[in-house]
Amino acid sequence: SKREIKMRKLDSTKVRPLKSEQLLHIEDHDFALRPGFGGSPIPVGIDVQVESIDSISEVDMDFTMTLYLRHYWKDERLSFRSNKNKSMTFDGRLIKKIWVPDVFFVHSKRSFIHDTTVENIMLRVYPDGNVLFSLRITVSAMCFMDFSRFPLDTQNCSLELESYAYNEDDLMLYWKHGNKSLTTDEQISLSQFFIEEFSASSGLAFYSSTGWYNRLFINFALRRHIFFFVLQSYFPAMLMVMLSWVSFWIDRRAVPARVSLGITTVLTMSTIMTGVSASMPQVSYIKAVDVYLWISFLFVFLSVIEYAAVNYLTTIEERKQLKKRGKASGVYMDAVQAMAFDGCFHDTDVDMDLSGFSDPCEENETRTSKTNISNVESTRLKRSLKGNVGRIILQNNHVIDTYSRIIFPSVYIVFNFLYWGLYI
Repeated sequence: SKREIKMRKLDSTKVRPLKSEQLLHIEDHDFALRPGFGGSPIPVGIDVQVESIDSISEVDMDFTMTLYLRHYWKDERLSFRSNKNKSMTFDGRLIKKIWVPDVFFVHSKRSFIHDTTVENIMLRVYPDGNVLFSLRITVSAMCFMDFSRFPLDTQNCSLELESYAYNEDDLMLYWKHGNKSLTTDEQISLSQFFIEEFSASSGLAFYSSTGWYNRLFINFALRRHIFFFVLQSYFPAMLMVMLSWVSFWIDRRAVPARVSLGITTVLTMSTIMTGVSASMPQVSYIKAVDVYLWISFLFVFLSVIEYAAVNYLTTIEERKQLKKRGKASGVYMDAVQAMAFDGCFHDTDVDMDLSGFSDPCEENETRTSKTNISNVESTRLKRSLKGNVGRIILQNNHVIDTYSRIIFPSVYIVFNFLYWGLYI
């Protein structure tokens, strides 16, 4: 009646539906229920376009991905008449008033829908009731990584999609276009990884309290770039091991030089190992880089132990020589103490072979008693020293040093061949 129509106009608490809502008959249906409620499960097709992989975190064991997620289904309650058979496109405001699939990301830590400048949501409805629902989402999800071959590893990660409320009796998730449902941007690149492949798969997930659910998988394989770690870890470790071998070519009487070189290389290797461990998760198994660095550290450490053995055996050898020549016990103790304080071995063999010059340490001991040496004799002494330095060093190198120059490099080269052959 005219009176009822007038009363409706005066009632300000009621909001008139929009023209689009009138065309779709939204107020005539209960969209709290899924399409075809009580019948067969509604099929919902999915396709995904990966825009970018923003980051891969080894410490947190997760990855961050930005993608376009599109849903396809048919809801006859949204069908409408159209003379030109054209679809209608809406933004996110209509989403809250109709039924949409409740797809979520399994094992996700954080996710959000982009909202600049407005929410990146698109809804397209066709006259026959087919619906396209598209979102632009950034999601961070878990990736269970295995670092036993790090940094020569390949990681397999997956992003899993599933309906939260509707099990397989109510909703059937599937890839809309099969293997072609997953597309990627050709410009995707990562600083530490090379993307080997993207693939789509599907399966079922069971929950004891709610039943079986359809689950979709976005699988991708990441192979790590090795060049960065060669420059930052492997190459410095190789140089430190080679530097420790320099000790084998230094005169065994130069105690400060050989000890300082050994301690420096040990500390440098410790710093390299600490730097690599700081950027990695604290896993309970051994990584490939740990094997290489620990073996390299062992070579450096053994070079220090090698000189300790040379020093000790040389001391014993000198004691035996002093006893054989009938040295007095006081003189014997003076020789040992002199070696301990000035760092020089007073080798009697060298003294006998080279009567024309004295050891630097002997010159220090007898300098006060030879103040009357002429300039001519000093010049002759220097020339004799220069001509015989090579022979002196070779004669004073211990047999352990001679073998170490061959054994250490040979074993380390074999180790490198085995290591790179095993892991590559």
